[in-house]
Amino acid sequence: MPPLTMTTNRIEIDPNVMMGKPVIRGTRIKVELLLRKLAEGTTEDELLDAYPRLTREDISAAIA
Repeated sequence: MPPLTMTTNRIEIDPNVMMGKPVIRGTRIKVELLLRKLAEGTTEDELLDAYPRLTREDISAAIA
C-alpha cells in the first residue's frame, strides 16, 4: 500500500517530504515554522521577503 499523502489547496502532508510534517504545497516550508515565526512577532511581509515562493494565501492557510 502506498504511503498516505494529504494535500489541500495550500498545505501538503507527505511522508516523503520533511518527515511527513505539514508544509506549504510545492515547498519544504513547514507550517510549524511559519506559525512559530508569526508567534515570535515576524510580520507577513518579513516572511514573504524571507521565503520568495510563499504567498499571503499560504500564510493564511497555515494560520487556519
